[in-house]
Amino acid sequence: MFEGLFQPMHMIVILAIVLIIFGPGKLPEIGAGLGKSIREFKKALAADEKNPLIENKKETIDQETKTNKA
Repeated sequence: MFEGLFQPMHMIVILAIVLIIFGPGKLPEIGAGLGKSIREFKKALAADEKNPLIENKKETIDQETKTNKA
């Protein structure tokens, strides 16, 4: 169904349409905004990967304090 969808000629046509819609002056701003969003998304993913370890330690500490109180 989507075979050959991203052929070079198709990409050129899509780029031409985007250029007509947004104009040459707006494209650098769009690219910069897109790049910034991707970087922030990657940072958020990296932060989420680090947080489960911290949460597991907090749960372990909480469980230890509960067993010591009982």
